[in-house]
Amino acid sequence: MSLTELPIVTAPPPPAVVPPSRRDAEWLRVARRARSLSWVSLAWMTLEGVVGLIAGLDANALSVIVWAASSFVEGLASIIVIWRFTGSRTLSEHSERTAERLVAGSFLLLVPFFIYEAIHRLVVGSDIAASALAIAVTGSAIVLMPALGWAKLRLAERLDSAATAGEGVQNLMCAAQAATALIALIGAAAGLEVIDPIAALVIAAIATKESMALWRGEAGECCAPLGFSDATCGECRGPDCECH
Repeated sequence: MSLTELPIVTAPPPPAVVPPSRRDAEWLRVARRARSLSWVSLAWMTLEGVVGLIAGLDANALSVIVWAASSFVEGLASIIVIWRFTGSRTLSEHSERTAERLVAGSFLLLVPFFIYEAIHRLVVGSDIAASALAIAVTGSAIVLMPALGWAKLRLAERLDSAATAGEGVQNLMCAAQAATALIALIGAAAGLEVIDPIAALVIAAIATKESMALWRGEAGECCAPLGFSDATCGECRGPDCECH
């Protein structure tokens, strides 16, 4: 009589213990950094806006007044990003999309004012005067805002956050707008007051294009925002694109 071998039943291996995701922990750390940077921006934009309005009114410079007023819009964008990365919203894709569209809308808040005042001064004229305070405050923005904007764009890339990218673009626009305001002040000294309203129209056009791109969800697809080329990476990010 032959012996039949009984099948050997082996217990399945215990499920592997998956360690906590380092990527998730790193992402949360970067998110906290983005929120902190937005708090810093909010404080600076408030100060910049108040001082800029005083300087712009003193110089009767539309471009300085418009730039100072836009500082409060940038502050609003910072508040939106702070809201987006607070509490349970930090990991919410819905909150990201909501914040993205809110930031997009904030670009357009001052555009009608820019256009109306610019056209008005082109027709009526502008009595702009050089101002040491206006030159100082716009000069500080030209130095500080690019560093702040590019820092946010780098964080936005790591977070895949178009809302953070939109806030960074507004900082870069602040620097560009401050530069045009400074040129207008210098041009006024040379009798070229027409530069002032033209500069405001250019900034309004850039703001409109940025808002439309962000609303459509295109702000995070490229390494550099519209109107600001990145010398280190000029290609859009996609499935086959490595952009750091």
